[in-house]
Amino acid sequence: MKPLSIRKRWLSAASASVAVAAVAAASAGVFAAPAVAVSAHAAAATPLVMESSQESTLADDFNPFDSTSAIQTIGATSLIYESLLQFDIAKPLLAPYKFLATSYQWGAGGKSITFTIRSGVNFSNGSPMTPADVAFTYNMLGAHADTNSNGIPLATTGTVATVSGQTVTINFSTSAYTDLQYIGTVPIVPAALWSGYSDPGKATISNPIGTGPYVVDTFSSTAGLTLKANSGYWGGPWASSAGAPKVPEVDFPLLDSNSTVLNNLEGNTLDWAGNFLSGLSGFVNNSTHFTWFDGVNTNSLEPNTRSFPMNILAVRKAVSLAIDRNQISATGESGLEPPATNASGIVLPNFSADLAPAVKKDSLSGKANPKAADAVLKAAGAKLKGGWYYIKGKKIVITITDPSDYTDYAEDDTIMAQNLVKAHIDASFDGLGDAAWYAALANGTFGSATSHWSNSSIVMYGVYEGWLDDTLDNGTSNSGDFEGIHSSKMQKDLKALAGATTLKATLKAITPIEEYVATQYPVIPTVYGASFDEYSTVHFTGWPTKSNAYESGSPNAPTNEVIVLHLTPVS
Repeated sequence: MKPLSIRKRWLSAASASVAVAAVAAASAGVFAAPAVAVSAHAAAATPLVMESSQESTLADDFNPFDSTSAIQTIGATSLIYESLLQFDIAKPLLAPYKFLATSYQWGAGGKSITFTIRSGVNFSNGSPMTPADVAFTYNMLGAHADTNSNGIPLATTGTVATVSGQTVTINFSTSAYTDLQYIGTVPIVPAALWSGYSDPGKATISNPIGTGPYVVDTFSSTAGLTLKANSGYWGGPWASSAGAPKVPEVDFPLLDSNSTVLNNLEGNTLDWAGNFLSGLSGFVNNSTHFTWFDGVNTNSLEPNTRSFPMNILAVRKAVSLAIDRNQISATGESGLEPPATNASGIVLPNFSADLAPAVKKDSLSGKANPKAADAVLKAAGAKLKGGWYYIKGKKIVITITDPSDYTDYAEDDTIMAQNLVKAHIDASFDGLGDAAWYAALANGTFGSATSHWSNSSIVMYGVYEGWLDDTLDNGTSNSGDFEGIHSSKMQKDLKALAGATTLKATLKAITPIEEYVATQYPVIPTVYGASFDEYSTVHFTGWPTKSNAYESGSPNAPTNEVIVLHLTPVS
C-alpha cells in the first residue's frame, strides 16, 4: 500500500479530544535503485537513494500542482519546492515546523490567517522569495481550481491573499481552522515565472525553480531522477546558517516491483523505501536495517457510485457484509494492518473520542457473512439467475482495480473478489499500471471500486473531507471524493465540522457525517492502514523512530523534506 503523496492529509496518531483542543488553541494563535543507477554518482559523494512509489517511466514535469505526476508520487517535488509550514505527522499536536513562514495568526472566526514570511530566502535561480510570491501563489490557487487540489476554502469574493510589509493575509469563504495543515503546506512558486502560465495546473515544468534544498541534476524517463544539493539554500529550520544540506544528493531510481525494492534494500543500494513488502524478516535481521510501521489511517474499498452497480445502496451494503476483513488483514496485509471495526470509517483507536454514540453500534464484522449479503440483496429485489444476482434486470458485475505492483492491495482485491463470488456477485480484480490507475482515479473511470488509503489530518475532519467533499471531484483531475459522492447535506455538515473548535462542538458536527458513512457506505472500510517505512543506517543516520518521532517515517511528499534535512552521512 502506498500513501498517495499528492494528497494533502497525513494521518494523526493523536486522540481526537487532544486534537480538538489543539485546533482551538490554533484559533487563538497560541499553537504550542538499481545498483547501476546509483554507482554513477557514488564516486563524487554518497547519495541518498530513496523510493516512495513504484514507477516504470517518468514524464519530465515537475509541476507541484499536477496531482497525477509520477515525479510527484515518487516524492521529488517536496525537495524542490517548499511551503510555509510542515507538520510532524507522528506527533501532530506539536507546533508546526516553520519553513517559509516564521509565525501565523488566525483572524476572527478562522476566516483569515496572517503569516509572517521569512526573509533572506532565495529561489534556486538566485532571485529573492518575497511575500509577493507567497500572495501570488495563493491567489493563483483561488483563480485556478485545478491548482487547489487540497480543496482549501479560499475566498470567492475579493482578494484571496494580500501583502502588508513582511506579512501575507489569506482570506477564506468559511471557517478554515481545520485546514491549517493544508493551507500551510501549499508549495510556494515564483510569481515572475508562474504568472506567465494561462493554466498553471496543467503547465509542464521541466526546469523547476523553488526555495527547497535540492535542484534537478539528471533526468531520465526510464532510469530515474537525481537531485543535487542547492548551494544557495537558506538552511532550513534546524540549520545554524545558510548553505547546502548535509545530504549531497538524492537519487530516485525507477524500481517497478516490490521484489526489486526489497533486493535493493537488502543490497544497500537503496537507503529508504515506503512499501508494503513481504519477506522483511531477512531485511531487519541486521543491525543496520530497520522498519517502522506507524498506524495512521483507514483503508477502504471505495465504490465508484457514478455508475451501476455501485450506485445502488443495497449493493454497497452487501459488499461490506460479504468481504472478509480478517483475511484481508492476515493474508493481504501480512498482519501489519488490523481489521477496521466501525462502519463510520473513523480511525480507531486514534480518534476514539470522536466516535459518536449514535454509531458505536455500527460495528464491522471481521468475518465474511455471505448469507447476510444475500438477504440485503433479496430485500432490495435482486434475483438469482444462473448463480449470479441481478438487480433491476441487470447482472451485478463488480470489477475492482488497483496497480498490480501494489502487491498487498492486489492481494486484498483478489480476496474481496473471491468473497463476493461466494455471495453470488460476479466480481474480479483487474490489475493496472500505476500511471493508468492514477489517471483513472483522476477522471473517475477506475471501474466499480478501488482499494485506497484515507486522507490524513491532525483532526478527523480531514479524513471525511477527503471522502465526501465534492469540490475535490471535478471529473478530470479529482484529488478526493473518488467515489463521486455529491451530497449538499454533507457539504453543509463538513462546513460545520470545519468550524468546530471544542470537543462538544466537534461531536455535534461529526455525528451526522459518521452516521452517513455508516449507513450509506460511500466508502467500505477494510483495515487500519500503516505508514510503511524501511530504512538503512549504512550510509545515513538521523532517521525518525518510534522513540524519536520527529516525523512519520514515510518517504512520501511533503514530509520527506523534514527527514532529509535531519539526515547526516556516515563518515
